[in-house]
Amino acid sequence: MLRPERMSKVSVTGSRRVMDDVIEAIHELNLVHLSNYDDSWEGFDPGNPIEGADEASDKLVTVRSIESILDVDEEDAGPSRIVTDEALEEELADIREQVNDLDDRRNELQGELRSVEERIDAVEPFAELGIDLDLLSGYDSLQVAVGEGNPDAVRDLLSDHDDVREFELFAEDRTMAVFARPTADADEDALDEALVGIDFAAHEIPDASGSPSDYVDELRHERQQLESELDDVENELEEVRLDAAGFLLAAEEKLSIEVQKAEAPLQFATTKNAFVAEGWIPTENYADLERALDDAVGDHVDLEELERAEYEEHDGHHAPLEQAEVAADGGTVSMGDDDPPVVQDNPGPVKPFELLVETINRPKYFEFDPTVILFLTFPVFFGFMIGDLGYGLLYMAIGFWLYTGFDSDAIRSLGGIAVWAGAFTAIFGVLYGEVFGLHQLGEIVWGGNPPMHKGLQPAYGDYATAWLVLSLLAGIVHLTIGWVFDFIENLSHGIVDAMQESGSWLMMMFGLWAWIFANTPPWGAAPPLLAGPESIFNGNPFAFGFTTLPETAGLVGIAVFFVGLVLLVSGDPVEGVEFLNVLVNVLSYTRLGAVLLAKAGMAFVVNLLFFGVYVTGDPGHEAWHFGISHMPHVGDMAHGHEVTSIMFPGLVHSGAAGLLVGLLILVLGHLLVLALGVTSAGLQAVRLEYVEFFGKFYEGGGEKYTPFGYERSHTTQD
Repeated sequence: MLRPERMSKVSVTGSRRVMDDVIEAIHELNLVHLSNYDDSWEGFDPGNPIEGADEASDKLVTVRSIESILDVDEEDAGPSRIVTDEALEEELADIREQVNDLDDRRNELQGELRSVEERIDAVEPFAELGIDLDLLSGYDSLQVAVGEGNPDAVRDLLSDHDDVREFELFAEDRTMAVFARPTADADEDALDEALVGIDFAAHEIPDASGSPSDYVDELRHERQQLESELDDVENELEEVRLDAAGFLLAAEEKLSIEVQKAEAPLQFATTKNAFVAEGWIPTENYADLERALDDAVGDHVDLEELERAEYEEHDGHHAPLEQAEVAADGGTVSMGDDDPPVVQDNPGPVKPFELLVETINRPKYFEFDPTVILFLTFPVFFGFMIGDLGYGLLYMAIGFWLYTGFDSDAIRSLGGIAVWAGAFTAIFGVLYGEVFGLHQLGEIVWGGNPPMHKGLQPAYGDYATAWLVLSLLAGIVHLTIGWVFDFIENLSHGIVDAMQESGSWLMMMFGLWAWIFANTPPWGAAPPLLAGPESIFNGNPFAFGFTTLPETAGLVGIAVFFVGLVLLVSGDPVEGVEFLNVLVNVLSYTRLGAVLLAKAGMAFVVNLLFFGVYVTGDPGHEAWHFGISHMPHVGDMAHGHEVTSIMFPGLVHSGAAGLLVGLLILVLGHLLVLALGVTSAGLQAVRLEYVEFFGKFYEGGGEKYTPFGYERSHTTQD
């Protein structure tokens, strides 16, 4: 799980006359990740595509173009089918002609429809005026302008304008027509120039006659006819889509396979008589490749396992190959020292968490795959911060819907992650005794005393500080795993490098935090929260048996810290400036306890507003209780104690109007907490994984395993 599948580099060498059969066999096997020949060997050239590749590519482009026009998707596929070359040639030509004709007609109608709509928009203002269109143009001594604006502003302007002898203005609301007689020496565009700069937007006068209202009616009728014709064309295209979708998807798959096979020689090294192909295959499948080639061409090819890739990296590369001599007759060669592709080797429950890893980058072949660690820690972090049975069940339901209701691998992975995160949220909710922020679950399951409390109430305030310290301890463990991974990876460079690059950080972290948790004089490093008479570990009900470290442990710890710092600086002096990361990184994990308290507080406020809360107990040890069934009065006895105060009476106890408002607050409030659980608890947990944990050992950048082959879903060869 922590390493990808072991990969072997293989070489297939043979005569050009069996190359097509070899390609067919390897493609059918769908296991070999082909390497590219870099044209570096004398006497060898990259191969040429097999005859017919261009024709198949052209047909594939045609099929995909038709699918785009018809909006064909995978749901239209229907059953698998056999697509013959004859059917592909004849049926594809018929469909292409039919679809192209309909698409051309659709485009033509859409263009005409746009033109009619533009004309309607242009004429409608004239219909508001009610002036015949032939009266708005064709004058020798009058200038006419029609537009939208402020009629009073136009009147004021033209009344005093030097170039206008007289004018008449017809207006309907803001739509107006202006008829003006210019002076003898005025320009031909005097009216238009005069209207520039005021509240007036001119309309172009259409080249038509008669009533503008009648003209608009004619245009609207023409639009209806065009829309009807367009609907008919769309219906015909839909009929073609329903009839041809299955064939088109099958044809696309068949042509994709043909193109893939035909272009495979481009990755080979070839001579006039021989070829060499290399690639990576999972080591456990090497025998399958051997059998497939033997069944296809017998002893006409030579198959050799050039390398079983090691997991250790050497100078930025995997363990070097034993390079073979390039033989003129097509003997075994190596195409180069390319890195093995990565096949993550995780069991089913862990698989969804590969999405979180690949969001950063696919792991390299030579580094640890952190997916299983995310599987073990992310749901725990998330569940710890939310810790509520009700929210957990909702997260699980949402995750199940995403996992079962979508075909997208990414969405299904998100669903799987949500299911696991919800499950741990529910588990912690049972331990906290909470369901939607209410404590009734603790009374039902644990008799009123659940084993854990969130620490929001004064009576259980010690738990709040305990969670902060537990967060620190979780951070130390989490970071230790990351630096141990880095230490193991660096061992390939020698124990000294491993100690300088990774062991030094481990020594510094353990040493510094041993000093912090111990109250060692003369520094007295540990705050009262962690050491001394006021330490939360003294009598804390949930301290996990942890006690303050002895003073000597602090002295040893600070000594170990400085030894680690010397090791770090001796390896890379620049990294010495970051020595306080061992403090800051661990402190970053206190966000676990902080988000826990924040989310508990939000749920508490929502329930407080609806149910109300009353207080029992002595000052400093108060217990808060929701008024689920009723709200007692101060001085009443409840839960074996006297009610000392009413924090809030609750909307549910304040009449019908209060009940309705309270229900709205209750539902929306808990939905908000549910959503913020993703944006706060989820993002904070992811941040700890990516920034704190991944940053210690993970780089990513591995090559995706893309075997030469095709997973058929629309065609069959039987």
